[in-house]
Amino acid sequence: MDQFVHSVTLETRLCNGCTNCIKRCPTQAIRVRGGKAVIEAERCIDCGECIRLCPHRAKRAVSDPLALLGHFEYRVAIVPPSLYVQYNHQKNQDLVLDALCRAGFDDVFEEAAAAELISDATSRIMATGGAARPVISSACPAVTRLIRVRFPELIDHMLPLVPPMELAARMAKKTAAEKTGLPEEKIGCIAIVPCPAKVTMRRAPVGSSRSALDGAVSAAEIYPKLLALMDGSRTPPHRASAGAAGLAWAASGGEALCLSGVENHLVADGMESIIRVLEDLEDEKYDQIDFVELRACPGGCLGGSLQLENPYIARTKLKRMQRTAAGAVNRLSGGVPTEMLWDTDLTYAPVLELGATRVERFERYNRMQTILKTLPGLDCGACGAPSCEALAEDVVRGAAQVSDCVLLRCRQLEARLRSKERKGGAGE
Repeated sequence: MDQFVHSVTLETRLCNGCTNCIKRCPTQAIRVRGGKAVIEAERCIDCGECIRLCPHRAKRAVSDPLALLGHFEYRVAIVPPSLYVQYNHQKNQDLVLDALCRAGFDDVFEEAAAAELISDATSRIMATGGAARPVISSACPAVTRLIRVRFPELIDHMLPLVPPMELAARMAKKTAAEKTGLPEEKIGCIAIVPCPAKVTMRRAPVGSSRSALDGAVSAAEIYPKLLALMDGSRTPPHRASAGAAGLAWAASGGEALCLSGVENHLVADGMESIIRVLEDLEDEKYDQIDFVELRACPGGCLGGSLQLENPYIARTKLKRMQRTAAGAVNRLSGGVPTEMLWDTDLTYAPVLELGATRVERFERYNRMQTILKTLPGLDCGACGAPSCEALAEDVVRGAAQVSDCVLLRCRQLEARLRSKERKGGAGE
């Protein structure tokens, strides 16, 4: 999928094969083999769930270093609304934006401003029936990838709009080129990202042939540098260009609340909740719902695995910041511009299929069911697969053996011992 470009990586030396990660991966992309976790690149969607859960910090996200700024003549920071509330005592966005400019950026562009335009475009598309109901938000790249891998029947329900981060980069690069006269290749748009999925989106965008972003820096990495540059006694130049509506996108439910004329919406966050919702959507259980907002991280971007602040505290800060901001500052002046739309179709990524052809899939499925009947069905994970079904699948793929099941081996050993005891007793 997308040449298997990923930001989530595994530090093998830190992994002790505890199997915590294999249980929660939404695409069963992780196995434990030889006492170490292994990430199957074709299945990974970079949701960051394994990073959040690993007690040994063996999983991490590889983002771009700040040194990347030196590669461009003019540098623009793409700032997510979740960054503002990582700091204490912030009443507005201006101090953070000013610190970014003092940290080496020539200009800033608020992702929240692009988010307000996305909300306006979404409302217009839904009003004209431009997407199948219920419409599913395309703002979270991890969710988009999950649907592409596990729920292909829902692809037609995806909102065909680029995420706010991508739109912000496209607008920022165009504005900077007009302002400086520089060609776009000399202008670097660097996003500050809250999660690994957005790092991957920069490198392998979904729904777009290429990204306007030139880098993605972790919010955790840039946090201390900005903190040192914030001066409360200094009055920063006013740079904020987004209102309360754009800021709301940082938290789960913010996107849905910004839509006009859409009352019946559903909001879910966290991978387990999202999967339940998507399964129900496939079963057509939500026929009264018009819009579905899904965020892979608990609490939305505030809960991203590359953030530092407690997401519940961050949400309180966000509400306080919203109270002093205007409602929605940015609106489309005409129709929905093409730069906001996907330029490539979202297609099914059959990485979970058992074979390349229907006959092969059918044969392997039957073999898998036969193997599954011999397994204990406890889904203990001791074999290194997240479930007995996953082990059976690995066996038919040639990646494992039935004997990998620890419980089955124990039962077979006990049966042999009992048989020996019976024979010994009979001999006496």
